Amino acid sequence: MMSNFKYVKDSQVVITQLMLPSHSNFSGKIHGGFILNLMDQIAFACASKHSGQYCVTASVNKVDFVNPIEVGELVTLKASVNFTGRTSMVIGLRVDSENIRTGETKHCNSSYFTMVAKDEDGNSTPVPGLILTSKAEIRRFARSIIRQQESKNRTSRFDKNTFKIDDYLSYFEESNSKIELNL
Repeated sequence: MMSNFKYVKDSQVVITQLMLPSHSNFSGKIHGGFILNLMDQIAFACASKHSGQYCVTASVNKVDFVNPIEVGELVTLKASVNFTGRTSMVIGLRVDSENIRTGETKHCNSSYFTMVAKDEDGNSTPVPGLILTSKAEIRRFARSIIRQQESKNRTSRFDKNTFKIDDYLSYFEESNSKIELNL
């Protein structure tokens, strides 16, 4: 029988991988798609560890590549459950790289993966809740709640049936765009 609540630390996952030339893009840096693949794998591992179920990726919230990763660096990915809904979890991810020769580390990106637990028939299934034991864990949980609310507001504000062009024309004044509206 699965427990109703779990500690954040019980589901945390950390992986470190050496970046090889085969992971690089045409400019010699590590390909962002390769890093996204690693991020999805660790999000799956963390969510599955927390839920005890197979999990699927429902959405990825904002991936900003803030520093490039070089061939030969060690990349460390850290994942933990930041939020639990009824059947979904928000997995917080952090990606850092380390230059093996100099020991210099840099933050490369952070992201939030929403994962959904599935049962043997492929239906969404309930997940354990979180036991929050620090201000940081409470802050991350609260941030996930606010992010969900903001996402719903953004979606409804730009619904094609209710969108009002005049409300947004001022945004285009300094943009690199030209409007030629054919009504």
